[in-house]
Amino acid sequence: MSGTRRLVELPGPTLAGRFTKDTIVVQPTGAIEHHGPHLPLQTDYLLADEIGNAAVEAAATGGLDVWALPTIAFTKSDEHSWAPGTVWLDAMTMFDTVVQVGRSVATMGAGTLVFANGHGGNVALLQVALREIRRLYGLRTFLMPTLTRTDPPHGEGEDERGLGIHGGAAETSIILHLRPHLVDLSVAERWVPEHLADLEHVGFNGKSVSFGWLSDDFGTPGVVGDPTQATAEYGKLLWDASVEQAVAALREIAAFDPVRRP
Repeated sequence: MSGTRRLVELPGPTLAGRFTKDTIVVQPTGAIEHHGPHLPLQTDYLLADEIGNAAVEAAATGGLDVWALPTIAFTKSDEHSWAPGTVWLDAMTMFDTVVQVGRSVATMGAGTLVFANGHGGNVALLQVALREIRRLYGLRTFLMPTLTRTDPPHGEGEDERGLGIHGGAAETSIILHLRPHLVDLSVAERWVPEHLADLEHVGFNGKSVSFGWLSDDFGTPGVVGDPTQATAEYGKLLWDASVEQAVAALREIAAFDPVRRP
């Protein structure tokens, strides 16, 4: 128990006086949702849970006072609500849940709450929650991704044209690394809505006009990307890069001060 960084493995009384304003609590947020015929429903949960906890352990070994809460499995996944197996919360339920997590973390005496997020559908809601928690409970609040991108070793996913957003080469590769027995590439196909990549303004990944969508809007089985290009080798690179980036982010969060001080 002495070496654990999973907060729930501690006896409650040991928290009294143990946490300070320098303590960082990480709340991973995943999802249980449709990821096509080739990936498990827990794909985003695995990204948040595995990468989030690995980053906390590595950052703590490096000297940070950082702890992990249990990963939230059920989140805002209504874009996949049409698909069997998806379990989602509506926006207000999810919002209220994470704000109340913030209230609890503040009561523990910690100074910082970081959401380590593995599901894109949570991003906008969590960004709003950061300010709400900050305003209500005085915590420093941050949101960081768990899965980052890195150069593929053999060009995996490079021709997804920026549309590998769900169940494509990257996500499939990292699950091949983490849980290869849960991936079935025999049913994977290329599901890239090529026409969207030619639009100048409307689209994903930084284009100036975003749009509301459900994952069955694209004429695909709820997948946007090309999982046929996935490899375990790429998944290992993604894992290493994602944990490294998350640890670096936690170090920067620990030192963050919005006021430039002499």
